[in-house]
Amino acid sequence: MTGLQTTHGDTCVWQVSFQVPVPLEEPATEILSMILGQAASSYCPLESDMAEISAFITQRQEWNRDRAKQIKELLTSCFPDWHQAHSITFRCRQIKERDWRESWKAHFKPIEIGKRLLIKPSWSQRKARGGQAVITLDPGLSFGTGQHATTRFCLEELERLEPSMDQPSMLDIGTGSGILAIAAACLGYAPIKAFDYDPDAIQVSRENAALNQVSHQIDFTRSDLEKMKPVVKTKYDLICANLTHDLLKAHHASILGRLKPGGYLLLAGILIEQFPAVQSTYRQQGCQLLESRKEKEWQSASFAWLPR
Repeated sequence: MTGLQTTHGDTCVWQVSFQVPVPLEEPATEILSMILGQAASSYCPLESDMAEISAFITQRQEWNRDRAKQIKELLTSCFPDWHQAHSITFRCRQIKERDWRESWKAHFKPIEIGKRLLIKPSWSQRKARGGQAVITLDPGLSFGTGQHATTRFCLEELERLEPSMDQPSMLDIGTGSGILAIAAACLGYAPIKAFDYDPDAIQVSRENAALNQVSHQIDFTRSDLEKMKPVVKTKYDLICANLTHDLLKAHHASILGRLKPGGYLLLAGILIEQFPAVQSTYRQQGCQLLESRKEKEWQSASFAWLPR
């Protein structure tokens, strides 16, 4: 982190934050990011129905009443029913970078995925069990660490499906922090390709892969799903697509055009009420539902692709 102001010899930032119900977590994060012109993050405790949306700014004047009003107006236009029943309280508080980093330690705990993966922050002293690969991933300003329900589902399916294939290849669409691709590398998938539209995500993914010593196993690239050709020569045994429902539906041809017949498709990032339409889109293309899970407001699923 560079260019920050210093108070009494310690680096400081300002945290802009507000809370929304979990179903609004992703759009609210995108709206805050758009208004401030930089990445925003979200945090949702496992047992909570509310998500905290945050961004960290280096100059206090970057946040004002006009920007708060813009966020309220955008959320109201997108979710009028919700706004009638809830109000938003914004906070902008100065915090020391040291205190910000320490505060996350209370929230991020080690996560076991099946019998073969342990995901933990660097400060955790948790020891791996026999046969467990350890993934070290710390919370950053913008990207997650596997705490979200949809990410956990994909991780568990990666672990469950791998033994049924012979050194399977994997494509991670919308890689974010790179956690799914890193987990795949630790589980024995190869080759692995991961892409995201956000250049910051690619940088963070590469840093996380280096931290876990799997950089040589993953090809991270910046790409735009909306501009990709529907069909390509290179096919993968398993594809993870943790995307919004509209992208999953609109670009199903480009996603399936990269999957081997008989391969597996993991779809996540879908609200429960949006899932039937997504499932219908892929069922029409020959995708057979294998597993599905509802957690809080989210539904995720794995499919086997058996095109006619």
